Amino acid sequence: MANHKSAEKRNRQNQLQRLRNRSNKSKMKGVVKKVLEAIELKSGDQAQEALKAAIPVIEKTAVKGSIHKKNASRKVSRLTKRVNALLGAAQ
Repeated sequence: MANHKSAEKRNRQNQLQRLRNRSNKSKMKGVVKKVLEAIELKSGDQAQEALKAAIPVIEKTAVKGSIHKKNASRKVSRLTKRVNALLGAAQ
């Protein structure tokens, strides 16, 4: 338990930030899941649309500091690679 006024304030800030981070990460996980589901269904168009919607959300999560910039970049890269492989296989 915090004993100083500044430590109590820091605890309050940390709790708010934790909730904010959790919300951002949850949103990001949801859009990533939509891309993966479209890939599982072998639906190239759906996967491409879902990826277009997911990329800004993932990058925004990184900008807000909920995840690291390189983590976001890696997620986008891997999703793009899978969608492109699906589109390449469909042709």
